[in-house]
Amino acid sequence: MTDTASSQTREEQDPLLDRAGDDTVVDCALYVNGKRQEGHLPYEGALKAADESGGFVWIGLFEPTDRQVQALAAEFDLHPLAVEDAVNAHQRPKLERYGDHWFLVLKPAKYIEHEELTGQSEVIRTGEIMLFVGHNFVVTVRHGSGRPLSEVRKSLEDDEDLVKCGPPAVVYRICDQVVDDYLEVAYEVEKDIDELEESVFSPARTHDTQRIYQLKRELLEFKRAVVPLGRPLEQMLAAEKLAPVHDYLRDVDDHLRRVTQQVEGDDELLDSILDANLTRVSVQQNEDMRKISAYAALFAVPTAVAGIYGMNFDHMPELHWQFGYPMALTLMVVVVFALYRAFKRSGWL
Repeated sequence: MTDTASSQTREEQDPLLDRAGDDTVVDCALYVNGKRQEGHLPYEGALKAADESGGFVWIGLFEPTDRQVQALAAEFDLHPLAVEDAVNAHQRPKLERYGDHWFLVLKPAKYIEHEELTGQSEVIRTGEIMLFVGHNFVVTVRHGSGRPLSEVRKSLEDDEDLVKCGPPAVVYRICDQVVDDYLEVAYEVEKDIDELEESVFSPARTHDTQRIYQLKRELLEFKRAVVPLGRPLEQMLAAEKLAPVHDYLRDVDDHLRRVTQQVEGDDELLDSILDANLTRVSVQQNEDMRKISAYAALFAVPTAVAGIYGMNFDHMPELHWQFGYPMALTLMVVVVFALYRAFKRSGWL
């Protein structure tokens, strides 16, 4: 058999290889007595290895295809509805129970650096992490942007006591990273809001309406990731299955509450800044109209005098007087100057 035929046969046998050269299967490891076992475990037979060793297995996938997820579903007996959500993505944060395993959806967030906030700036980018959690396995499916879970895996493997807690330890570590990222994003967004607030209340003329609206839209996307996570955390804190990590989860819940309050406060602050900006624009327009009206009045006086004095009447006062023309010019200048001083004192000019 040729190498090509051998490769095709292998792909037919293992659906996780149907995208050659990609990083769909990030890692697959067996943990026993708080330690990771040597080697990269194939997903087929991983559950059996976990049963025989008394440990648990953690498989990490990045943007798998429908066929790949279905293969894992058959191996780990995952519920079809949860599998459908994992394939389609675009889910809100939630925690659902299907038989003896749970399905958890998280939405990690990432702040996008930018030199200047504009009306088209992308400020926040969200992804999705989906966890299938059984008594001796965890399957994570990651979509979109966000920090890779390799950092979570490494920090977990460095804490042997925590690894002994089993799959709940993985759930805690992933939730902890997601919420910590929320804190960083919220901090950076607040700096953008401070910049907008300074611009709106600066004496210089600025055009901030589109920038405020764009940041508000980005904050809304962030809010959709943060706020709904409160309910799943409450469920996890009430679940006996996650009792070994309840103390850790309470800390995560405290951080999430802090971020939630901050995001809601930022949303209200942006509303106030938008209202202040619209008020400022209205005031500026009124000032412009007053200036235009004042200048129109200044030009109306000489126009009126010249229009009347320039009429060709035979019987018009001072029409044949030698100083009639200088008198008309002097009258225009005096009246215009008087009006200018009056408008200046009243603040119209």
